[in-house]
Amino acid sequence: KSEDEAEMDIDAAAPATQISIKHGLPEIEIYCSLLVLIFLIDQKKYDEAKACATGSIARLKNLNRRTVDVLASRLYFYYSYVYELTNTLAEIRGNLLGLHRMATLHHDELGQETLLNLLLRNYLHYNLYDQAEKLRSKAPRFEAHSNQQFCRYLFYLGKIRTIQLEYTDAKESLLQAARKAPAAARGFRIQCNKWAIIVRLLLGEIPERTVFMQKGMKEALAPYFELTNAVRIGDLELFRAVADKFASTFSADRTHNLIVRLRHNVIRTGLRNISISYSRISLADIAKKLRLDTENPVADAECIVAKAIRDGAIDATIDHANGWMVSKETGDVYSTNEPQAAFNSRIAFCLNMHNEAVKAMRFPPNSHKEKESAEKRRERLQQEEELAKHMAEEDDDDF
Repeated sequence: KSEDEAEMDIDAAAPATQISIKHGLPEIEIYCSLLVLIFLIDQKKYDEAKACATGSIARLKNLNRRTVDVLASRLYFYYSYVYELTNTLAEIRGNLLGLHRMATLHHDELGQETLLNLLLRNYLHYNLYDQAEKLRSKAPRFEAHSNQQFCRYLFYLGKIRTIQLEYTDAKESLLQAARKAPAAARGFRIQCNKWAIIVRLLLGEIPERTVFMQKGMKEALAPYFELTNAVRIGDLELFRAVADKFASTFSADRTHNLIVRLRHNVIRTGLRNISISYSRISLADIAKKLRLDTENPVADAECIVAKAIRDGAIDATIDHANGWMVSKETGDVYSTNEPQAAFNSRIAFCLNMHNEAVKAMRFPPNSHKEKESAEKRRERLQQEEELAKHMAEEDDDDF
């Protein structure tokens, strides 16, 4: 190879090297920033981590590349996480709203999911449930792209619905979040189960024992198991003891205010047990059995009984003159039409499921196939006629 050709090869290779050094890809830059941020968080250097996260977010605002979206979503998460570790989440709420607006304009749906969850977490951290619900209801709807983000969204939605007393919707969201969560996300599934247990108790349901015996969750759910046992028995004194014993745990889980709501359910359960056991009992004895520690327990017991009768929790009447609660005799349920109605509803459900399955098995018409032309149809009919004549002749010969 001559010297001139060697010089030409060197000159041709030099610009490519210079370009790669001077103009690095934004994806590599954001990825390196993400690695440095995670390293600083692991080393608990939160001030340096906040500075790194802020600079990386500022750089992201100047980029509009779909290839950066996945890395950007991870960066958003750790950006919020480092501020949560330093208990300064309120400082970045405006930035998160701006980033969510930018992600919406850029049609970055993964970024929208991540930022919406971070904003909901930000609001719920400060108990701003109304603002969280307004944001959730006004946010643009799209199909979920990340199962992890969808699980987080369901969990936050369940918490919002619980605070808003919409227990049925909250239960569905929390149980769905626990089912969809990966098996490795044990901490998240424990939190979902804790809130789901409280919601089911508020609905008057008693969770099965298997819920508390799930692998890796038995110890974490032990306080809620004792709480469930107190609600199931209807013992107000035991309920108070459990609430006081695990007060720190319930406060850390931020479920203490919900447990306060359970007091009425405990009283109602105890009253139901009393009405089944006694055909007639004085209101003073009811107050003693329920262990009401108020200034006027008899009057409070009368109010509680009246409300339970009005809500249909118990079938009884109040004798105000004598101060008694008179329970009505429980008849044989099989002497009524209730079992037949329940049986008919199950039959209707099964028939409906069968009909839906049959409809789903029907094949669509052969619309994708070419329509038969007139000439081909004429040939097919002629062949059928010849075949019929041939079969007729064979029948005559046999005869």
